[in-house]
Amino acid sequence: MVNGSLTERVLAGDLRALARGASLIESDREGGRELLRDLFPRTGRAITIGITGPPGAGKSTLVSALIRTLRENGKSVAVLAVDPSSSFSSGAILGDRIRMQEHHSDPGVFIRSMATRGQLGGIASATLDLALLLDAAGWDFVLIETVGVGQDEIDVARLADVTIVVLVPGQGDDIQAIKAGVMEVADIFAINKADLPGVERLEQEIRFVQSLSGKNRDVSPAPIHRVIATKGQGIEELLSAAVSIFEEKGRARDRAGIWTARIREMLRERLLSAVPKSAIIEQSDRVARREVDPFAAVENLIRLALEGKGEPS
Repeated sequence: MVNGSLTERVLAGDLRALARGASLIESDREGGRELLRDLFPRTGRAITIGITGPPGAGKSTLVSALIRTLRENGKSVAVLAVDPSSSFSSGAILGDRIRMQEHHSDPGVFIRSMATRGQLGGIASATLDLALLLDAAGWDFVLIETVGVGQDEIDVARLADVTIVVLVPGQGDDIQAIKAGVMEVADIFAINKADLPGVERLEQEIRFVQSLSGKNRDVSPAPIHRVIATKGQGIEELLSAAVSIFEEKGRARDRAGIWTARIREMLRERLLSAVPKSAIIEQSDRVARREVDPFAAVENLIRLALEGKGEPS
């Protein structure tokens, strides 16, 4: 049973209580869910922005610039930095304390690293829960910075109100990443390091791919903003665009669509957590030995998850 005072302290802005609540969510899924049930009526006020894109695009530098600008405008900011993790130890390799040191003494900034623990898509399983916790705690903006694994990194769109895809001129795989699916999740493209050669070509490539993917859709293409994060150039305009898109989504009643994606993700995680790893390994071994086909193995695991007991057949 979650201590009721923890909920009250989180709502009162107690940073120690917030850190404790975050640890509870990451380590004790049932206890974390109980805490979030208490807090959920107080959510819905924060703007959650996902920052994604290939490695080397300068996502962490951009996040730091966004924090600086938001704080200058009197807004509080929470950051979830989703780090790559060791497949053996599940520990984060990178750390927010290295990348965003200048903000750690600011009481209006809360930064927490999360390890992906080998999960595909670059999103830690508790990211959505932590975003809700921070929302309920009264933070104005929640920034989710993802790992940057390239083509597969689109899960952030399931969690964020607005998704910013960060690209940089001169990286040969940028347009391939866009074609592979990132184009579909971007609400905004931010071309970082816009003072480098090749920025015009990159913007033309983005617009070309947008023209192809938008032929059969009555949807405006995602805007493209040039920024130089190290100098703070273009950051105000980028934030204004993100807020405008958030407001447009609200007016268009897209919140239900966002929650459809979020609940699908939560359902997937809940079903996976209901199946012991040993059962998945057992079914995998049986498939490898050709004792059952993979479709039957999945059906067995679904039955096990729904029943919540017994062994798969």
